[in-house]
Amino acid sequence: MLEAQNSLELLKVVKTENLLSKLIEQLNKDFQLSGMCKKVESTCLIEDLIKELTETILNLIQFKYDDYLNLMYRVDVSEKDLATITSNDLTTTVNEIAFLILKREFQKVWLKQNYK
Repeated sequence: MLEAQNSLELLKVVKTENLLSKLIEQLNKDFQLSGMCKKVESTCLIEDLIKELTETILNLIQFKYDDYLNLMYRVDVSEKDLATITSNDLTTTVNEIAFLILKREFQKVWLKQNYK
């Protein structure tokens, strides 16, 4: 189903399958259900989506760690996948977390699309 190695590759796959708006919709839904007031615009460009998501994650990790944990739970990012992140650099770690979030959201959207 998915062979992307980073957020940009993943979102290119999402865009070619015409699922970008549904992915953003799912991301916004999970933001809302985890108690966040964050909303990504549906007209957002791929690069802007990555930037916005990484900034949000960085802010949550630094200032609202409980909200970050709630988001990870709501999105259903696997603890096993999170444990594979070995970087000591916060920026790299945040980029990898953003990729895991986008990957999981894509899985949800793809499954809904293909198994209605």
